[in-house]
Amino acid sequence: MPGTPADVERRNRSFWDADADDYQAAHRDALGRIPEGWGIWRIPEAELGVLGDVAGLDVLEYGCGAAQFGVALAARGARVVGLDVSAAQLAHARAGAEAAGTTVGLVCASAPAAPFPDAAFDLVFCDHGAMSFCDPDRTVPECARLLRDGGRLVFSVGTQLLYLTWDDARFRQTRRLQEPWRARQVVDSGSGTVDVLWSHGEWVRAFRTHGLVVDDLVELIAPEGATTTYDFAPYRWARRWPAEEIWCLTRAPRARR
Repeated sequence: MPGTPADVERRNRSFWDADADDYQAAHRDALGRIPEGWGIWRIPEAELGVLGDVAGLDVLEYGCGAAQFGVALAARGARVVGLDVSAAQLAHARAGAEAAGTTVGLVCASAPAAPFPDAAFDLVFCDHGAMSFCDPDRTVPECARLLRDGGRLVFSVGTQLLYLTWDDARFRQTRRLQEPWRARQVVDSGSGTVDVLWSHGEWVRAFRTHGLVVDDLVELIAPEGATTTYDFAPYRWARRWPAEEIWCLTRAPRARR
């Protein structure tokens, strides 16, 4: 078992630091073709419109990796900061921002203890990122703290359905439920990242507790003819059922004293 949230964070940091070069070599071209894209199928933000107009906004990419998405938003006039726990991934982000001629602040820190003041951002977002690899009991209140009143949190994660239909014995995705439903899961492949998975009910209760109002939940189906560089969900399966989803939330006004 992965252990405590701190153990999970250490495991993920170790993985990303060791894998950053190979990861970018495998995915850089696909990420570069559609930097403002969601999920493994790189569904364009221009089609989904979940972020809206970012010009003039203070934006945090929360678990940015090489920050391809954040660099693209900076080119659209956002003031972007990318946070990641992996120094190796941030080295790629720095090189990418310089090559693009954009200004993106880069911070190496733990997502649940982000070194920013309260209400520092208009938008916090990530495509998987910290919301997939950290304990939501810590990241949800941290995002709520970082957002200004009326600010937005937008993030993608894998769906429970994807994990519940995975046959571990035969190492393949199936059309049948293979695992019992659990409200909270920590999924450890043993050879890569440790992923934290919550049910919709658990997410909604956490959002309500910390003043985040759900605006939308977008389930992502693989587009017809889509390809991916990720070994996350088979194309035929992902054409029938959503392997990923995007939560869109607004920070409710804080109580005034």
